[in-house]
Amino acid sequence: MMRIKLVSEFSELEGIKSLQDQNLKKNLSNDDAEIEGFVTAEYSIEFLQSLHEKSPSIIAKDADLVVGYALVALKSIREQHELLADLFNSIDKIKYKGQLLKNSNYVVVGQLCVAKNYRGLGLVQQMYQHFKTSLSGKFEYCLTDIANNNSRSLKAHLKTGFLVVDTLHYGGTYWDIVLWDWSA
Repeated sequence: MMRIKLVSEFSELEGIKSLQDQNLKKNLSNDDAEIEGFVTAEYSIEFLQSLHEKSPSIIAKDADLVVGYALVALKSIREQHELLADLFNSIDKIKYKGQLLKNSNYVVVGQLCVAKNYRGLGLVQQMYQHFKTSLSGKFEYCLTDIANNNSRSLKAHLKTGFLVVDTLHYGGTYWDIVLWDWSA
């Protein structure tokens, strides 16, 4: 039975870490990464626990197996991971609706992943709907970045309601910064 829920136990963080490791770009063939998508940032179990302590992330579970996740990253953790710090710093410089985002209340999706055998089932939209239901009362916007060469991920985000608001160049890769406006 498939469930979308907030992380509530350590074994679920271990499930996130396992799914992340399976889908890291460095662990995939170029063909698989291009066709299936990938994640780039590698987070330790300790960092995942730190994220969870600030605000639990959203997971998709099939029985006891974590088959998808959307990590909640708050501004307060920005300096705990280099990639996230760069993303937060880039977001802060973007203007949206005539206002610098650093002056708004936003949340970042620190990473999103769905297990290969569960793709195409609408889990991205289901997890993001839970993300919005859980957090939209606290935040105006939800943002994340997507590698330009990860077209599957960009397509899923646009389908959810995100729009591209800027591009970031980091580590030899261009990233689309996408925003989902919850203020309307």
